[in-house]
Order: sequence, then structure tokens, then C-alpha cells
Amino acid sequence: MAAHEGERYERGRELMDRILGPETAERTLAGFDEISSDFGKYVVEAGFADVYGREGLSLPERQLINIAVLTAIGGAEPQLALHMRAALNVGVTAEKIVETVFHTALYAGHPRAGNGLAVAREVLGQRSDEDEPR
Repeated sequence: MAAHEGERYERGRELMDRILGPETAERTLAGFDEISSDFGKYVVEAGFADVYGREGLSLPERQLINIAVLTAIGGAEPQLALHMRAALNVGVTAEKIVETVFHTALYAGHPRAGNGLAVAREVLGQRSDEDEPR
């Protein structure tokens, strides 16, 4: 991972670790570093420090919004799975994840919601009842 410094980066990285889990955050940034460490820095600072770090919405609310938007736009299933796991990490229940995806059918269409439910089935099936949010 490229060296990054500064309070903004550190704030963003702390949130990224909390939301995604430290291992997933590190893997994500390492993947960006292979092609553009600047993009990883942008994701940490703009995405996590500046957006996730805002007041007004809780982390669980932000993750449900991510799930709804990613389901609605379609074609972002790997990111949808990542954000479903992140939602679980910040305390969102499996039932709320499924209900959020179901709700998108009304506005984004049944095919997109069906694809989102397929991702949820995969993500939620990988988690045991003993798993606790981080």
C-alpha cells in the first residue's frame, strides 16, 4: 500500500476499516494500488472521510442507501455484495437488507431487484447466525 499521510486520510481509513472490516479495506486499497494509488487515496478521503464522516445519517442508514442505489443501477453486483457485508458489519439486520432490495423493485424494476436478491442470498448465506456486527 502506498504511504498516505494526513488527518483526513487517517479519519477516512478508520471509518473504512470500521465499515468494511480491516482485512477487506486493506484488500480493496491494495487492489487500487496495483493500478492507481491516487484512486485509493480518493476513496478513503472523499468517500469515507468526507461523505461517510458527515453527520445527518447513521452508518446503517448510509449502507441501506448504498444497497438501494447499487441495486437500482444494476451492473455493480461485486460492490453491492461488499456493501451488504458492510451493512452487516455496522449492525443492519439481514431482514432490513432484504427489505431494502425488495423495495427497489417498485422504482427500479423487478429484474434489478431480483439480481439484488440473488446477491443477498449469496452474501447472507455466507454468514452464520453466530456472526456479530463489528
